[in-house]
Amino acid sequence: MSDATPAAPAPQFQTNVAPGVEVPDRPTVDGLEERWAPTWQEEGTYAFDRTSQRADVYSIDTPPPTVSGSLHVGHVFSYTHTDVVARFQRMRGKSVFYPMGWDDNGLPTERRVQNYYGVRCDPTLPYDASFVPPEKAPKNDRDFVQISRRNFVELCDRLTAEDEQVFESLWRRLGLSVDWSHTYSTISATSRATAQRAFLRNLARGEAYSQQAPTLWDTTFRTAVAQAELEDKDTEGAYHRIGFTPTDGGETVHIETTRPVLLPACVALVAHPDDERYQPLFGKTVTTPLFGVEVPVVAHRLADPEKGSGIAMICTFGDTTDITWWRELQLPNRAVIGRDGRLLRETPAWLTTPDGAGFYESIAGATVFSAQKTVVEALQASGDMVGEPKKITHPVKYYEKGDRPLEIVSTRQWYLRNGGRDTDLRSALLARGGELAWHPEHMKHRYDHWVTGLNGDWLISRQRFFGVPFPVWYRLDADGEPAYDSPIVPEESALPVDPAAEAAPGFTEDQRGVPGGFAADPDVMDTWATSSLTPLLAGGWERDEDLFSRVYPMDLRPQGQDIIRTWLFSTVVRSHLEFGGLPWARTALSGWILDPDRKKMSKSKGNVVTPLALLEEFGSDAVRYWAASSRLGTDATFDTGQMKIGRRLAMKLLNASKFVLGLGVERGTAAEPAAVTEPIDASVLAGLSVVVRQATEAFERYDHASALDVTEKFFWNFCDDWVELVKDRAYGSRGPAAAASARATAAIALRTLLRLFAPFLPYAAEEVWSWWQDGSVHTSAWPVLDDLGATDDGALGVLSAAGQALSALRKVKSEAKVSQKTPLTAATLSGPAALVEAARRAEGDLLAASRAASISWEVVEGAETLTAKAEIAPTD
Repeated sequence: MSDATPAAPAPQFQTNVAPGVEVPDRPTVDGLEERWAPTWQEEGTYAFDRTSQRADVYSIDTPPPTVSGSLHVGHVFSYTHTDVVARFQRMRGKSVFYPMGWDDNGLPTERRVQNYYGVRCDPTLPYDASFVPPEKAPKNDRDFVQISRRNFVELCDRLTAEDEQVFESLWRRLGLSVDWSHTYSTISATSRATAQRAFLRNLARGEAYSQQAPTLWDTTFRTAVAQAELEDKDTEGAYHRIGFTPTDGGETVHIETTRPVLLPACVALVAHPDDERYQPLFGKTVTTPLFGVEVPVVAHRLADPEKGSGIAMICTFGDTTDITWWRELQLPNRAVIGRDGRLLRETPAWLTTPDGAGFYESIAGATVFSAQKTVVEALQASGDMVGEPKKITHPVKYYEKGDRPLEIVSTRQWYLRNGGRDTDLRSALLARGGELAWHPEHMKHRYDHWVTGLNGDWLISRQRFFGVPFPVWYRLDADGEPAYDSPIVPEESALPVDPAAEAAPGFTEDQRGVPGGFAADPDVMDTWATSSLTPLLAGGWERDEDLFSRVYPMDLRPQGQDIIRTWLFSTVVRSHLEFGGLPWARTALSGWILDPDRKKMSKSKGNVVTPLALLEEFGSDAVRYWAASSRLGTDATFDTGQMKIGRRLAMKLLNASKFVLGLGVERGTAAEPAAVTEPIDASVLAGLSVVVRQATEAFERYDHASALDVTEKFFWNFCDDWVELVKDRAYGSRGPAAAASARATAAIALRTLLRLFAPFLPYAAEEVWSWWQDGSVHTSAWPVLDDLGATDDGALGVLSAAGQALSALRKVKSEAKVSQKTPLTAATLSGPAALVEAARRAEGDLLAASRAASISWEVVEGAETLTAKAEIAPTD
């Protein structure tokens, strides 16, 4: 059959549409989204049944997309993977809890709001109730309007609400079978209450704590950064060979460093304890060049004898190794870089020499870049630097969303215990990973690698504005200093709270910031600290216990492979600490989308494709087909050619269904398998039984791509072979019983195929279902073997063999350059015995389809395929 809308049938193939069956004259996939998406919503097709018992529920911890701009084709890819699972489980009789969340707090949202409105938050400014943002954002961010925190948060709320509507519209068009009555926002009042409640319980159990410590810091966003948010980027730099003078005399000790700007922060030199070159110096001191500070020479196993000169300076702080040395060797903290990425404006107290203090004044308040230049020039002038800087390219730590190297500054931050410093907790979390079912299995290694490599607890505080505030205040002593060791916390019944806008319990607002009064904790929670609670946010923890009891622990966490270390692990941590178990039974991890150059598509690389135009051009089913063709954990190339194939498949489903329903199949009936009497028809049912079994097994092992593959292959064979072979018989050329067999086969096959395709092509499947069935295909039962009756396994090969025979006969006509409608006076089909015997069982249909007067059969030993010879009837 052709994929184009077929012409009117020849007289001998008059259609016989039964009463109540409504088949359009020209079926098309265009416009199906506009027809069915509203219908599904109005009829509650995907509504979760809250009366279902937990054993009958399949709950999904849907990833909440970040609401900070637009969705891209990678979202369509991974969310389709989740949706096909949801649809399969629903058809298997489960009440599917499939919510949607919006991750709308954190740095991405703040950045979008700043650029969209042309504003910048200044928390020291008062709230302006009459504030109206500029009609157009200034081109230069230096001209952005400074506004209060409350005004800024209001703009964040406004823009994210608009973005959420756009996201929801696109998800509906894609056909996600989400229950849209179950949505949440990670910054809503209920979500803030949930996040604050979980934190207070962590705090009460000693799992959360605050401390002043070296912290990875992004100077652009002026916020702390967690280990999971780091990204190594190759950055140009240079080694500088610098001399330190031993205080008791002797040869100059040379170190090599990429950051001479940190010389005023130097607290020691370090070498490996087994390095004989420096063993005589251990326990002695040297003097820093330019600044004249006496520092010790120490030994530590992390010093690399092969790197540079083999001896390094320890600064507070140049990198994370400096932190380890500082902590383990109990060295002083002499940090000189502030939160703004500039050197501290006040001369440090440890610079006691006039020359050292005087030189520092020349770089005080300078950026790291300009201060480094000044220090290098001074070292060259003093002779303390040997030779010219040696240019290198080396990996440097960046915040994954930032564009400047991170600094390490000393700040007070909140942490949550995650096994980074507790071997027992680490072992327990590794064991949780072992309890989780991973799809694909090899992704578990990434989890294990991450947990094993943790070097500190989870930093959960951020110095930003649009986030969940820490529900904490501090008493101020007589000098106005906060009592960090005894924080004030609210009752859970008062949540959510905003300490920046609400007085501490037992205090009044006029006591804020004065000695003897109180101060609010200034920070907000990291966005992952909220997102790690998505099963609780969606499930109604401590808010809707009836719902929570029916959906938690959840059945599935679908997500991207790149956030195993962040979202997946952090959610496991929160569930382990709160409930002593896993938050879900299994996880399904999608691969990445690659551009034509095989590079990962991402917003930061500027190579993403937005999906709306694709959905409009090819149709949602076609785009879903492309996504569903890739297995979990497998990277896929962005390929519109695959989408064209998907559109062709959807169109074929409509047109083949039109033919089948033209055979007189009655509305709402499930044909009786006992009516199937012809061998080739029995072959269809036998083949379908194999497909149903294979597709079901594939879905059960979370291999949706294989389920689609076996279904699609059978469908094309059904259309190209069976439909073409039985047309004549289906319209009664061989009597009522043979026609009834064809009609029953057509009805059973169509009803089965529509349900098999429904998770992948929901619009086309629903459209055809509506022509002749009541209700929705998406709430119908998934096909089972009993639907097909007692299949004749001996007939399994008949359809394939008959199709091969028909192709061979058509080849004869093609080579003779005559029409396929040209009669054959006689034909001979030759081949291996098994194929001859199987094809011969469909001889009557072969005669009609090939227009042959007779067919002779020959068995050829050693042959592998069927071949044909024929006499072509003379034409007038």
